[in-house]
Order: sequence, then structure tokens, then C-alpha cells
Amino acid sequence: MTRTGFYAGSFDPVTYGHLDIIARAARLVDRLVLGVGTLHGKQAMIDADTRMALLETVTRPVAQHTGVKISVVAFDGLVVEAARQHKAGLLIRGLRDATDFDYEIQMSQMNGALAPDVETVFLAASPATRMIASSLVKQIARMGGDITLFIPREAQAVVAATLAKGSH
Repeated sequence: MTRTGFYAGSFDPVTYGHLDIIARAARLVDRLVLGVGTLHGKQAMIDADTRMALLETVTRPVAQHTGVKISVVAFDGLVVEAARQHKAGLLIRGLRDATDFDYEIQMSQMNGALAPDVETVFLAASPATRMIASSLVKQIARMGGDITLFIPREAQAVVAATLAKGSH
């Protein structure tokens, strides 16, 4: 039986925190689906196609190292429905702190009621990445700060190009 996990996020931009959770989740499953949320009510800095391409690029070494098949998909509905659509029995969620836990435990209970066949697994952020949040990375970048400690170089290039266009 193939164990499939689904890890959803905006990945706007993908951070070292995301990559930490992805690498650790890859040790738990045979197949890992990364769901790029494209919620219509949320204004993303980086378009969904670019976020998906970035994820494919920066997770390739994880897939090669672990032997886990990693795929990247877009979704815009309920995360449990996206997980079911991709035959995932596990929802992977990262936790940075108690605030994340309070929100995520409530969400996991709601998801459990909607889809009892999909289990939520929480992975605590590593100490080196627990302070990283995409929203803070974007704020630092917009203010001209150095984001090299927080996101891979491929994502740095995309953020720089996006800011140079002046659209965000």
C-alpha cells in the first residue's frame, strides 16, 4: 500500500521552513503531493504557475535523496477534498508555535469531521526555521531587506524580479 501525504500552502514564496517540513514529511510517506493554494480571495505576490515551478525545482533534491515521488498541484477548494482527489490519507501540517497549534488543531478537527478517512499529522518546525513565515519574508523584501537566510536562491530571484516589476 502506498502512503500518500498532502502538504498544502500558499508557498508565496517557498521558504526554508516549507522545505524543512517537506524533507521531514518525505521520510513518512511513499508519495508526497504539494498543494499550492490559489484562493481567489487572497492576493499572492507570485503567480501560481511560478510558485508551482519553484516548488518542483527546490524539492527535486529531496525527492532524489529520499526516493519519494513528489508532485506539485494547484487547488482552490477545501484542502481535504484536494487530499482525497490525490488519494492522500495524510494531511501534513507544520507548526511553528502555539498560535499555529491553536489554529491547526481546530482546522484538523473540522477536516476530520469533513473527511474522517484523512488523518492530519503535525510536524514541529525545526529550531532553525521556526521563525520563518512567507508573510514576513515578503515584508522584509518589500522594504529592501536581506531575505537570503529565509528562502532558496531560486525563490530569491523570483521575489527580486517580481518586486522589480513593481506589481507588489
